[in-house]
Amino acid sequence: MVSLSWALPARAQMTIDARATTTYVTVAGDTLYEVAQRYLTDARGWRVLAGLNHVSAPRRLPAGMSLRLPLSLLRRDVMPASVIAMSGLVTLRSLGGASGMGAAPAVPLRLGRTIGENDTVSTGADGFATLELADGSYVSLTPNSSIVLSILRKMVLTGIDDRVIELKEGEVSNEVTHAKQPGDRFEVRTPSIVAGVRGTHFRVNVTPSMTAVEVLDGKVALGATPDITHGQPDRPASDSQFVAAGQGSATPSGGAIGQPQPLLPAPQLIDPAKVQSARLVTFNVAPATGAKLYRVQIARDADLLDLIRDARVEAPTAIFSDVPDGTYFVRVSAIDAEGLEGLARVYGFERRANDISASAAQSEISHEYRFMWRASRTDADTRYRFILSLHHDLRDPVVDAVDLASASLVVKNLAPGDYHWRVVAEQYDHGRFYETPGPIRDFTLAN
Repeated sequence: MVSLSWALPARAQMTIDARATTTYVTVAGDTLYEVAQRYLTDARGWRVLAGLNHVSAPRRLPAGMSLRLPLSLLRRDVMPASVIAMSGLVTLRSLGGASGMGAAPAVPLRLGRTIGENDTVSTGADGFATLELADGSYVSLTPNSSIVLSILRKMVLTGIDDRVIELKEGEVSNEVTHAKQPGDRFEVRTPSIVAGVRGTHFRVNVTPSMTAVEVLDGKVALGATPDITHGQPDRPASDSQFVAAGQGSATPSGGAIGQPQPLLPAPQLIDPAKVQSARLVTFNVAPATGAKLYRVQIARDADLLDLIRDARVEAPTAIFSDVPDGTYFVRVSAIDAEGLEGLARVYGFERRANDISASAAQSEISHEYRFMWRASRTDADTRYRFILSLHHDLRDPVVDAVDLASASLVVKNLAPGDYHWRVVAEQYDHGRFYETPGPIRDFTLAN
């Protein structure tokens, strides 16, 4: 390395790499002192500029002169992040309160809020948040997660971006814009690993026993987290790994960085086109080989930046309550025995609640039954279909009555036996036809 040394006032002697520089072309009226004041971390760095460029004294410089400025001394401006989506409990803790002493108390985070370097964002049990960084990258938190925006800076003149996220607990998903400068850095740091990228889509999940990294696009370099308290350099450890798209790495807490391994393929959702009309929103996933768990997430957007629900289930069925009417997207994936989440599929679906309640009772007249029902949705004209069968799958119906305007029906002269029945509500709403089947119900008519 070609290096030069200068002694600056009020600071120790520093060594400058003469090759790690950028060029500034002077304009009329520039002086070394003014250039240092605009672009360096300390205006007294004009002495370094004088030595590096062989210019004596901070005198006025001719326009059009090319000055070399050392990267190590260039000012790095703090860049804000903004909250573009959130749901549930999300809090913000800023470094330094009104008194400037210590960290401020945690306060509820608001949509559209601008946050910055050293701020801590945490989600509760029902909390989701997505932050957009100044370069267009996205950082999304799932429930029970906490991050610190340790470094959010852009180097003047060069435009080099420096972003470091500390993941304290939980999970963070990152969609990072591709690097434009050789020195661009985006890192997620956990107690066990550093995940560094130059433009990719990846997740990092911290549990007490391990750190999981899953790469969906691009490539991620993994290294041991440097111990800055002991002055270790900021570089990957000797057991560093590169994890490519479609791969994951599981690193035990305190152990060596996990070897890359293939992620499970994306599972399929059963009947993805159905309208979610029941009181509970239910998704059934086709069983997948190698899956120990399944993950089902609901979002307001196809990119899942605006998440509202997240569930991990052992059986391939996920059930959600209190989902308002609307158009949503559901993302399904499988989790293997190592705890690595696989690739995912995203489906659009409509939530239009219309719960069908029904009951049946034998009348005073033998072998006569009265069936009654009600649709919870009353904002559209409703007709009903009534099906009664001796088979649970409702084949070969004994009664199949259609286009019923009333909410009850009496069936006479039923023979003894085990019966199964269902009511289907039929509504035409805003140019679309909806069929909402109620549950299959059973009763036995004795001799």
